[in-house]
Amino acid sequence: MQSRALIAFAPFVMSALAFSASVGNNSAVTPETVIADVNGTKITLGDFEESRARTLFQPRDALYRQERKILDDYINDYLLQQQAKKEGLTVEQLLDKHVRSTLPKDPSEEALHVYYEGADTRESYEALHDKILQHIRQTRFEKAKAAYIQTLRSQANVVVSLPTPRAEIALANTPVLGQQSAPVVVIEYADYECPYCQAVAPTLLKLQSEYKGKVAFAYKDTPLPMHPHAEKAAEAARCAGAQGKYWDYHDELFADKKLAVPDLKAEAQKLKLDMTTFNSCLDSGSQAGVVQSQIAESNDLGIQGTPSFFINGRFIGGAATYDQLKDVIDEELATAARQPRQTASR
Repeated sequence: MQSRALIAFAPFVMSALAFSASVGNNSAVTPETVIADVNGTKITLGDFEESRARTLFQPRDALYRQERKILDDYINDYLLQQQAKKEGLTVEQLLDKHVRSTLPKDPSEEALHVYYEGADTRESYEALHDKILQHIRQTRFEKAKAAYIQTLRSQANVVVSLPTPRAEIALANTPVLGQQSAPVVVIEYADYECPYCQAVAPTLLKLQSEYKGKVAFAYKDTPLPMHPHAEKAAEAARCAGAQGKYWDYHDELFADKKLAVPDLKAEAQKLKLDMTTFNSCLDSGSQAGVVQSQIAESNDLGIQGTPSFFINGRFIGGAATYDQLKDVIDEELATAARQPRQTASR
């Protein structure tokens, strides 16, 4: 994932998390609750949240992910306790029976030497021998324990109802592939010059094919400052879009990865666009304002790198895998099938 600096954002994250936690622990807090008074003007929680909804999203998402991890750990411990009780064992005895007994024998001295040679250290093999062996044992145990817990979870009826934070994202001036009224909308914030965005492009093409008619895909321009050609490439795609060829041009940019201005014009020529109109659009910078507005939007949302995805408002940061995106899409489709969607304004 290509990212911006996090230093300036971190203090705000911590203060916002503390604020969210304090609000969450007080059942008397409502949108009408006054949280500040400035020169006699009372600021309510509702006013604050409405005016800073985008800025608050990332801190709330970070808090949700921490809470979800703690909840998952709690569920795992509960399942272990229940299984141990069922078998008349303590939890440690249960792990001995189903986890530790399955672990392979300790690696040979030769294998430990190979591990040591790959380590970045100046300490001797003899000094690190026991630490290396303990690390390998612990790693094997944790992996086997996780696999056993996953088996217990698959046999149990586990339904997690912890609310997922959702960002409200409008699609004005945003190219959309598919119907905006689709039950699931995948919004990508990306940069044509970002190698991680280029790497995930084939995954998105695959998903677009598999979910055609069910899922809409939208693209938000987020050219990063370290990429000299990215912003002009974003403008070029919009110039192509003015002639009805946005997605064709968009896909070609990610496939060819040639983003200098002469290459951008060559791509337009290949798609048989009206070159006089295209060149005028690109050279004049007529689309620069729209691109800048989407950069500002990404900043407001606290997006720290590309690609970043919002699936029905749910955030997925980084170079997401096919399975990660597919799992969330399937969850949202299942939810949509059960009840009307309550997500972002369009």
